[in-house]
Amino acid sequence: MNLAAVETATETVGVAVRTDAGVEADLALTGRRRHVESLTPALEHLLHQVGLRPRNLEAIAVDIGPGLFTGLRVGVAAAKALAQALGVGLVTASSLEILLAAAAEAGHHGPVCAAVDARRGELFAVVRDVDTGGPGAASDLIAPALLAPDALAAALYGLAPAERGVLAVGDGAQRYVHVLEAVPGVEVVAPALSYPPPSTLLTMARTRLDAGEAPVPAAAVVPLYMREADATSNFAQADRAGRDG
Repeated sequence: MNLAAVETATETVGVAVRTDAGVEADLALTGRRRHVESLTPALEHLLHQVGLRPRNLEAIAVDIGPGLFTGLRVGVAAAKALAQALGVGLVTASSLEILLAAAAEAGHHGPVCAAVDARRGELFAVVRDVDTGGPGAASDLIAPALLAPDALAAALYGLAPAERGVLAVGDGAQRYVHVLEAVPGVEVVAPALSYPPPSTLLTMARTRLDAGEAPVPAAAVVPLYMREADATSNFAQADRAGRDG
């Protein structure tokens, strides 16, 4: 199957493509927060490199979040528009799921904390026991949630046995490395796995499609924000202040 993956949940803009002949390529642009300007040219470049045109794609995979509001809006909207134009479906995954799968791909065993920087001094995070077979249906040790770094660190106490420890991945873990590594047994991987790799999203999508999972219609896909937008929050705060005054 000719497949493309779109990743824009963090400051990194990532794309990956795979041809039905098994040729794969991926590209990541990090640190500029220019999702609008970078995403389409990056995808066009990769398609050209592997000898595909957009009309050859049979499904699109997209990271639906949580993560940066602007990045998610750009990536999800672009993936939906492309899927609708081509008449194909979407395969979705969360940024936290992709980070967990990437840790498993890298050969990490045991508890993994995937943490995406949520700004405002907070993290989107989950902790799950993974192995080289992928995160699969393993139960969460800490369910996906929006947390302050100190709250995540407190929750990690007791989950880091000396024989295994907890591996922390993602840009949120790297931003608050000193808070998280103050917990005995917690190790933050840096700079590896600082963002959800588009190649991992591509692999996840391919595995699910090969297993018979049907892509979903573009109209059914929405970003997973896990909290209200900054503009909405600021407006609500100003409105409450006005009423209180």
